[in-house]
Order: sequence, then C-alpha cells, then structure tokens
Amino acid sequence: MLVESYKIASHNDSLLKGHENKLAFTRSEIAGTEEIIQKLVDFQIAIPSWALGTGGTRFGRFAGGGEPRTLEEKIEDVGLLHTLNKASGAISLHIPWDIPTDPKAIRALAAQHGLKFDAVNSNTFQDQADQEHTYKFGSLQNVNKAIRKQAIDHNIEVIKHGIELGSDSLTVWLSDGSCFPGQLNFRKAYQNTLESLQEIYAALPDDWKIFVEYKAFEPNFYSMTVGDWGQSLSYARKLGDKAYTLVDLGHHLPNANIEQIVSLLLMEEKLGGFHFNDSKYGDDDLTAGSVKPYQLFLIFNELVEGMDARGMNHAKDLGWMIDASHNVKDPLEDLLQSVEAIMIAYAQALSVDRKALEDAQENNDVVRAQEILQNAFRTDVRAIVAEARLRAGAALNPVALYRELKVRENLIAERGLKTVSTGL
Repeated sequence: MLVESYKIASHNDSLLKGHENKLAFTRSEIAGTEEIIQKLVDFQIAIPSWALGTGGTRFGRFAGGGEPRTLEEKIEDVGLLHTLNKASGAISLHIPWDIPTDPKAIRALAAQHGLKFDAVNSNTFQDQADQEHTYKFGSLQNVNKAIRKQAIDHNIEVIKHGIELGSDSLTVWLSDGSCFPGQLNFRKAYQNTLESLQEIYAALPDDWKIFVEYKAFEPNFYSMTVGDWGQSLSYARKLGDKAYTLVDLGHHLPNANIEQIVSLLLMEEKLGGFHFNDSKYGDDDLTAGSVKPYQLFLIFNELVEGMDARGMNHAKDLGWMIDASHNVKDPLEDLLQSVEAIMIAYAQALSVDRKALEDAQENNDVVRAQEILQNAFRTDVRAIVAEARLRAGAALNPVALYRELKVRENLIAERGLKTVSTGL
C-alpha cells in the first residue's frame, strides 16, 4: 500500500499549529535543538523482515491478517513504515526465510521505496526442509564435523546473498549450547565454534563486518556457547578487525547493566550494533521502550558520550536494528512505536549537558550527576522528534495517520485475512 505525499501533508496541516506551540516550548527548555533535529533526521533504524508478521509463543499464534506473503510485500511494508516516519530506511533479511530469487529486481524495488539492505542474518537455529543434517545438538559447535561444515556453508551462502543486495555485514546468532550438565565439553564447544567462525570470517569481503550476537539462555537452558558479551568479545577479538559484538537488549540476565556493557565495548572498539526491543522477565520481544524507557535512555547516554569521544558518525558507524516479535499488536504499529521510542531516547541523550555532567563526575557530585541525567530524561522531547519527521517529509503522528488511512484494513483486503508471513 502506498501513502501519497498529499495525505501526509494534509495530516500534518491539521496538527501543525499545536506542534509549533509544543516545539517553541521545547526549544526554550533544551539548548542546541537545531543540531539535535539534524542528527535525528540522519538517524535510521533498520526493520527486520521477520518482524512484519504476527509473532507467537510456544503456546500459540494469533495472526492479524494482511501479513506480507513474499519478500516483495515485506519490502513494500517497510517502505510504508519509512514513508510514515522517514527513519526506517533499511531492511534486514533473514536467510533462508527471505532468499531473493532475483537480487537485481529486489534491489530495484527497495530503491523505489528509499530502502537499503542492512545486515543479513543466518539461521542455524532451525532445521530447514531440504537440509541434510539436524541442528538439534548445535551447529557451529557440533561434535559432528559434517554438521559444522553445513552450518559454515550456510553462513557463506548468506554472505553471497548479502553481496548481491548491497549489504555489508553478517549477523550470527547461535542457539548452540546445552540443556543439561555434562551434555557437552565447554572448552571443545568453544573451540569448535571459533574454528567455524574463522572459516566464515575468511569468506567476508574486505569491507564487510561480522556481528557475533549473544544470549544468556534459550533455547538451551543450562549453557549457551555464546552466552554473554564477554564470550562474544572473546570470539570477536580472536577473529580480527572485521568482527564485532552485537548487543540485543533482551539477551541478558535480569538486571544486567547493559549501559555499562555498551560503554566498555565502545571503549574496546568492538561494539558493532544493536537489536532493539524490551523485556520484563527473560524475553526480548516487547516494544522498545515500553517497559524500561529509562534504561533505553541510559544506554543512549553512554552511546552518545562514547561515540563522540571517538569521533564516530552516529548514523553510520554502528548498526541500528529492531528485533522483536509482535504477538498481540499490529506489527506495523508496533514497529512505528519502537522507532519512536528509540528516537526519543536518542534525542534525550543528545540533550544531556555533557560539560556539566563531566564536572559533576570529576567532583564526585553524585546528586548533581543524577539530576542532570534525570532532568534530560524527564524533559519532553517528542516535539523535537516530530519536527525531524516533518522536515524529512514524514507524518507528525505516524501511528495516528496509519489508523486514519486504515492501513491494516487495506492490507487485509489486498492480501487476505489468513495470510502468514514467512519465517514465523
């Protein structure tokens, strides 16, 4: 479904006066708003192709209708999101869920929607119908060399698809691990995984990166072979300069200090990017910022400070992507909400008075340091985020316009009520 520019303009006109009043007040509260707005305009968050359909749990799935049935329809849906917010200008594919049969045509379609291809993602956590060996007991760690070779070949094949699409990075998440004590030898599992990753690393083009993702538990519940950021960092250091750690916000044990992890990985020049989501318990499938918005802000606070300290480009030097499963919401509305929450946290972090915070830290003024951060977090920056969208040609209120245009109803009429998106 296409959203014509005149519909966005009409929507914005109806909200413009109220928006300008809010923006004027926000300008009086926050210094340097023009610079913040420009950074927001430049900032893009990739949408994963697998997040465009209704998700599910081990207990059930309740499809919402109108889901994209093909890669082409997934690109159209991400293009729709990008039209509404102008902050979702990339799509990340999961292979083999979304193998492009005609890469040139797929690239052309993406370009029509103003999209590029972000990191490509391999899948050795599921058995596919045509594969010879099972990953029941692991893939890159497996004691069976033939199974490891199968998983290595798959990752190399994913790289080839990425090259055809113009991607420049590979994300590897492994479900490898064990469910019971004694099931595997930890040291041998690490060594097998490292050797497998080294073969994959050797197949990377010179200008590519590999992101090693970690997860504390699930689907294995006793050990994970890449279970935390330290293990991921260990692999990345051994692999080489093109290898980095990828931080998924929901892949930690409860109460982990993710902002400190981010800061240290940046300092070590091994932070590759993010999978944004939120969690209450041990899951990672909730809308970004829906449960722990202050933590999201604190993470961005460390990102802004650390990236500026290294002279990094906020928009280009790290990978930014959402990774969540939308079980009870309209997936497109959920993605719009996630992007909005990420932009708000980023804007809040940009508004922090860095000099004042540094002075407070150097003088051990704990109260002042807390006040500086909490004042930034409690300041309403939504008008700044909306202004960035307005200047980019997007909607002042993307979710409201989405509902006003009855997008989901139109998608159901076009695709049907019982469609199921691939990969879920």
